[in-house]
Amino acid sequence: MDDVYELFRRGTSLLEQGHHHQATVPLARARDLAPDKTSIREALGRALFHAQRYEEAAGEFAAVTERAPTNDFALFCLGRSLQLLGRHAEARHPLALAACLQPDRRDYSLYRDRARAAAARS
Repeated sequence: MDDVYELFRRGTSLLEQGHHHQATVPLARARDLAPDKTSIREALGRALFHAQRYEEAAGEFAAVTERAPTNDFALFCLGRSLQLLGRHAEARHPLALAACLQPDRRDYSLYRDRARAAAARS
């Protein structure tokens, strides 16, 4: 059986090197062995997001926010994943929460406002 920490380290190393597709393999295995570890799920979500697998990324970020509802980064990434799937109305809530939790982050408010505008046009 693979060691969860070693899988996580291997996956995050690949992620940091920009090997997003490859990073999903050890990170998914680590997630399967330790599904309650938000650090693993957030790293897997990042790898999936950068690999343009937005539906799967949204699932990982949603799992993180269920366990850690004040994780502004996971909320932001969940909202961005939903935006890139064209689900702007759904993206508004996590993006608004992220922007409220970190009001100094201009990128959070920028994407929150974009989601609001896109949802209003739909």
